[in-house]
Amino acid sequence: MTFGSDSPQRFSQADLGNALAQCAGYAAASEWGSPATLFALVPTAVLARQAPGLVDDDDDSALSPVVQESGDGDLESLLTAVSWPDAVVGCAVVTEITVLPPEAESTLDEAFEPLLADPEAADAAAREAAKTHPERRDARLIAGVLRSGQRVALLSLRARDGEDRSVEADLRTHPTLAPNVLEALASTF
Repeated sequence: MTFGSDSPQRFSQADLGNALAQCAGYAAASEWGSPATLFALVPTAVLARQAPGLVDDDDDSALSPVVQESGDGDLESLLTAVSWPDAVVGCAVVTEITVLPPEAESTLDEAFEPLLADPEAADAAAREAAKTHPERRDARLIAGVLRSGQRVALLSLRARDGEDRSVEADLRTHPTLAPNVLEALASTF
């Protein structure tokens, strides 16, 4: 979908956060194990003019996420191949990750340090150690940036067996969450 240019408009950190919550809602409707999903963030007013059937009349959100074709969902491939028209004021990605408690760092170090001469083997060993760690949690990382510089990353933990499913709707953030992903998203502009 191509969007016409609009006069420059500033969007806030809250606008970005609200758009990311919409992306999280979209991902929550997908099965776990789904590939990464890339979104263009478009001013809702522009989207309403260009594709009125896509926007509800009562939608008062500043930004609307628009799902992009993602092929196999490989995050690196997605981010190196994308370019955005001027009307796209930001972008976001939802990808699944493994979260470990801080004390698991020594387990990962033990797994990959002997293999540092071979970066691919070290990466594979660290991933395997994370995948088999008894305290691992599956999570969805929802990260987004705006052309104007705002950045937000959110985390949604997967509910464990016996846990209330509403835990997945609890979005968490931290100022140091996913800096490399946020930088990669920003570099697409």
